[in-house]
Amino acid sequence: VQLQASGGGLVQAGGSLRLSCAASGTIFSVNTMGWYRKAPGRERELVAEYTGGDSVAYADSVKDRFTISRDNTKKMVYLQMNRLKPEDTAVYYCNAHGTILGAPAEVWGRGTLVTVSS
Repeated sequence: VQLQASGGGLVQAGGSLRLSCAASGTIFSVNTMGWYRKAPGRERELVAEYTGGDSVAYADSVKDRFTISRDNTKKMVYLQMNRLKPEDTAVYYCNAHGTILGAPAEVWGRGTLVTVSS
């Protein structure tokens, strides 16, 4: 079972990036997926996630700028990030909740670095 995130990079303030995350492993049944981030010197925080069905939760700091979407058939989740700010600089982690062989499971990806220059 693995989560592979991609799409990070260096962008100027005001720019956009799109992160992608793919869940692999046929025994992992995905229920929800989302994105977290960890900036230097700060705790890891929620960015956006599906909380059940089509309900989505966003951090206040990214509302109206970031959009989460998913493709359930491909076990993928995306994060479209617009109007990026230097304070969005962080390592972004993909997270998934589901079951593995019937047992609840939570899986974290390795993270992808997003750097926003001013």
